Formats: sequence, structure tokens, C-alpha cells
Amino acid sequence: MRLKKYPPIILSVILLILGVISIAIMYNQWKNEEISISSPIINKVETGQGQQLNLKSIIHEAEKNVIQIEGQNELNTITGSGFLYNEKGDIITNAHVIKEADVIYVRTANAQIYPAAVVGIGEDTDIAVLRVPQLAGQTNATVEKEKAAEIGDEIIALGSPHGFQNTVTLGIISGNERNFSVDGFNYSNVYQISAQITHGNSGGPLINRETGKVIGINSVGTEDGTIGFSIPIHEVIDQIEQWSNEAQNDQLDFPSTSDIINTHDPEQFIQDAEYLINYFLESISVRDYVNAYTLLGSTLQSEKSYSNFRDEYINIVDLNYPGMTNEVTEENHVKTAVEVTIESKLPNEEKTEKKTHAFHFVTGYENDQLKIINITTPDN
Repeated sequence: MRLKKYPPIILSVILLILGVISIAIMYNQWKNEEISISSPIINKVETGQGQQLNLKSIIHEAEKNVIQIEGQNELNTITGSGFLYNEKGDIITNAHVIKEADVIYVRTANAQIYPAAVVGIGEDTDIAVLRVPQLAGQTNATVEKEKAAEIGDEIIALGSPHGFQNTVTLGIISGNERNFSVDGFNYSNVYQISAQITHGNSGGPLINRETGKVIGINSVGTEDGTIGFSIPIHEVIDQIEQWSNEAQNDQLDFPSTSDIINTHDPEQFIQDAEYLINYFLESISVRDYVNAYTLLGSTLQSEKSYSNFRDEYINIVDLNYPGMTNEVTEENHVKTAVEVTIESKLPNEEKTEKKTHAFHFVTGYENDQLKIINITTPDN
């Protein structure tokens, strides 16, 4: 009877030994195996790189809606920022930017100049709305009308897209529900942000880094530039929409476009031309070929279709340029020379190559708007 008990015990011991041996073999193989490309660690690194490129694209798209606002009176010119808010061509800005202006005009991200009229302006609240009919129907900024931002949220603060005021600063919401008064305006429940706000940035959009939506109007900064304050959009959106809905174009006071163009001086002309070329090269860099093509004059567009234009630049991976040299010609054009280092994909290869080329641009006014009227590139 006792002999019958031994076979199960022997079988269990054999199975146990085989299990230990199998585990040892598997462990040894795992230990010596190289990490494959599908490793989660590598995936995280690649995702991080994608986010950096995505941030660049977010900023480029947001800049299309940022407007430089220039107000003139008998004494001086006042400069500030704003952003395109709806399909009517309405622009949100600060009241303090335009309250002293007799004439107001705007410069868009692609260096176009248009007259603007006041739709509404706050007396105690530092908000205002302008209208530019020429911008009606264009893609506008997406505004967060309901949800408030929270402390710690990452933000992007944009200023005027023109000249030295073409600024982008990153930061966080470092405080909320801040209350104070400045120059007759009451600021209630405003965001405190770690991004800098300067005079030229007043009226520009504050963007939530995660959603890409406008959450505030950049309004005030400390003297040392370490802290900025932004009016939450959801706090003032009802007033903004009321002004916008009640305004009729035939009842608004628009300045003459010809008067605006006549205010140009050679220095301003060169700054405008440089900005337009910077914007063109930036658009190529982020592969926004449609936007770059719209910056060309009618003659260039008639000579070259969009598809042919795109084919010229589609292999560019990155480009850099240190600076530009300019001169105003007798024909009232600006000639600009720039050395551009281009990194391009090689045909049918995964490798890239870098080469430096001399680009020559000619910019001038076409139907009262600044355009690139000629480009000499390495291929022509």
C-alpha cells in the first residue's frame, strides 16, 4: 500500500525541477536580450520630441491671429496688441491701448495694413473691441468662454507680431483672483502669470498650452518684468459679444487707408519688409506652404502655381539665417539679402544635408498691401 504513494511524489518533484530549469533559461534569455525600438522608454523620448515640434506649430498658428494695433493722435503713436476674435473681423484688445487714439489701424501677421473702428470700449474694465471688415471670414482664435484656468496651468503669452514686438513667452498661471487698479481701470479676478508682459504686448492673447485656446487678455506687467497679469476671457466675454452683436459697419468710423499708407517712412518700410520675409521663412520652416504662398505678389503667383511652389520647398527640414541687409530703391521697393542655411532631405534617402544659399527678396506695395514681388533663390 505504501508503494502507491511514491509515484505522485516523484512526479511532483520532477515537475518542480523542470519548472525551475525553465524559469532559469527564460531569465537568462531576458537578461541578454537587447532593448528593441518598441521599448516604452524610447517611445517616451520620441513623444517628447514631437511635443516640441507641436509647440512650434501652435505658436505659428496663434501668431496668425495676433494683430499689432497702432493708434495716432496729434502728439504721438501708440502701439499695442490684439487678436482676431470672430468671423466679423472683430479684434479684442485693451481699452488703454486705444483710448487716446484719434486714428486706429492694424498690422496683421502677414504685414497687411487695414483701418480699424472702435466697436466698444470699457470705462472701468480694460477691454475694447475693434472691427476690421477686411478680416471678416478669416480663421480666428478659439476662445475659452466658460472654463477658468487653474494655478499651475502652462500658458503661452503672445504680443504684437511686428518687429521687435514679435514676442512669445512661456510660463504658468502663478496666481488667480488678483484685484487692483491701474490708470483708472479696475482689474478683478485676473490671472497672475510668470510670463513677461510689456507695453507692446498689452491686448495680446494668453493661450492655454494644452488646449491652444485663448483664456485671457494680457494687460499689465510689473516694472521689473517678472510678473504679468491677464484678464480672464470668461469674465468679460458677455460684454464683448454684446458690443460685437450691436455694431453695424455703416455706423462705424473708419480712417482712410490712403492716409495710413502715407504715414510710412523708410525705416518703417524696411521693418515691414523684414517682418514679411521673416514670416515667409518661418512659414516654410513649419511647412505652412499655403501661408507662405499668400505672401507672394500677383505676378509671382501667376508665374508659379501653388503646387510648383510647394515642390520647391517640400524637402526642407529646417532653416536658419543670422540676419538681413536691406536697401530702399528708387522704385519704392525694398531689396533684402539673406544667407539661409537649409537642411534638406536627400532624394530617396533618409539622410539630410545642409547648405548655405544666398536669397534675394524684393518687397513692395501691391493694391496698398505689402507683398513679396520677387525672389531669387538657389534654383533660379
